[in-house]
This record gives sequence, structure tokens and C-alpha cells, in this order.
Amino acid sequence: MTILIKGAGVAGLTAAFELVSHGFRVEVYEKAEEVGHGASHYAGGMLAPWCERETAEEAVLTLGQSAADWWEKALPGQVSRKGTLVLSTERDQSDLKRFASRTTGHQWVDAAGIAALEPALEGRFNRGLFFAGEAHLDPRRALQGLYAALLASGVRFRFGAEPAGLYACTIDCTGAAAMGNLSGLRGVRGEMIYLETKEVTLSRPVRLLHPRHPLYIVPRDGHRFMVGATMIEADDGGPISARSLMEFLNAAYALHPAFGEARVVETGVGIRPAFADNLPRVVKTQQGFAIAGLHRHGFLLAPAMARQLAEKLSVNDRRKSA
Repeated sequence: MTILIKGAGVAGLTAAFELVSHGFRVEVYEKAEEVGHGASHYAGGMLAPWCERETAEEAVLTLGQSAADWWEKALPGQVSRKGTLVLSTERDQSDLKRFASRTTGHQWVDAAGIAALEPALEGRFNRGLFFAGEAHLDPRRALQGLYAALLASGVRFRFGAEPAGLYACTIDCTGAAAMGNLSGLRGVRGEMIYLETKEVTLSRPVRLLHPRHPLYIVPRDGHRFMVGATMIEADDGGPISARSLMEFLNAAYALHPAFGEARVVETGVGIRPAFADNLPRVVKTQQGFAIAGLHRHGFLLAPAMARQLAEKLSVNDRRKSA
């Protein structure tokens, strides 16, 4: 019998892909008219478990280390394995040292090393941290890639209309919409902007340490750069705040003055559901299971959650066959 997955964001599509690869029949329901238009639409797409460990639990590192391999296998050619560069202004050098003390998998780079990695930043920073093992992808392109691969595998998608029929079980991957149904979930507001300029070229995500938020700039195709992201304890999905917008623009300008002439082509806000420990989990429900609490680690940890889900369903199948 078919398994129904509710939600076609990063959690739902990775779960569907993993279940199909394990031989399960899957159908996906999405209340919107297309895939990937929840919080996944505004994600940074950084597969950066070592950097995330600076503020996250050890499980984010251990579960996230295989994410780049999973995405590369699912979507060959879409993962950029060029690492992450972490920088700070001269007045925030103590923050850079603290970041280094809380993380592993990095090497110190001097001004020449920074220029070798990112020529556009030559002469702008004296010291930084380079996490060579990290990677990134374009979330919107990745979700469309999973969607196409699932369609080619025979997965049926239902958009808008509620599914009707009998299913072996239902997997809730609805993200923020599940907060009223799953105990312990809270909303964390994340904001981002897209800048467009031909005057700056970056090859990898760059994190610029900031007293309030871990701000990052991620290169995209078309001379665009995603700048994010705030973490605000609120489930308000309204427009970006003036304060956050100014912080993003100041961070981009501090990285390179040419961003001062960039065009702001998009702003966005997403609500990321999280548990108290900010770690995701596969939760047993009356209808089946839920993948919930991905917080800011959607693309990094969704593959691990999908594998856990596939294992739980496989165990259930073996028990029924015994």
C-alpha cells in the first residue's frame, strides 16, 4: 500500500526520495500549487556541519557530515564542495577566536590565504577560518531537481486538493503547519535578502561574524547573493523588519563595498519549527510519523531524518511479515 507524505518542502521531498530508494510506494500531497514554497524557499543551502557546531549540539555535526554525499548522489553536479570561509572585522577578532575554539575541521588562513580563496576579498581581511570539508547548493534548484527525479520514479503529486484514499501511513512533513499538532514545537523566524551585482564574485559561502546573528553570504547563479539569516523567537511570518534589513546590508557592505551598489531583488521570511533542544526528530503519530524540528538545518539534516524514517518503516514492515 502507498505511503502518503504531507508537505513538499525539503523534509517531504528528501523523505519521498529516500523511501522510493528503499522500495516504498509514495504519494506526496502539498497544499500549495508547487513544491518548495515554505521555509525551504528561503534557505541558505549550506551543508556546513562544522560551522553549525559553533552554536548547535554535537548531533548536528554527526548527523550532518554525510549530507553533501547524500545530495550529490541524489542530484549529481548540484553540490559545490568549496568549503566555507569565516571572517570578522578587526574589532571582532575575539569573536573569530571564540568561533575557532568551539569548532573543528578548520584551518587558519592569513590575508594571502583569504585572497587565494576569494580574490575579490584581497586586502580586506587579515585572518579567517577555512572549513574545507563543507559544501553548499542552491535550495530552489535542488528541490526542483528532487521533484523531477520523483516524478520520473512514478511518484504521484497532489497539489491543492486534499488526498482521498487509503494509505499505509501518513508522514507529516508540513513544517510550521505542524506546530499546532506536535507537542513541543515552537516557531523561529528567519529572514533573508537577495542582492544582485556584477561587481563581486564569490566561490563559496562566507560567514561574517556578528554580535547578534551569524550572518552569511552565499553566491548564486546570475550574479546574485543570498544574505541571511536572523533567528528570532517568534512565529510571525510578516515582512522583513527594517532592523534586519539594515544588518544584512551593513554585513554585505562590510564584506565588500561594491555591495553598496547592489540591487535588493528579493526579501523573504520563513518560520522554522524547532524543539527545545533545536534538534530534529522523527516522531511517531497516530497516522504514522512526522519529521519535525529541522530549525535552521533543513538541507543539512533532512537526509539523516529521511534515512531514520526509512529505517523505522522498514522495521515495521519486517515485524508485519514475521
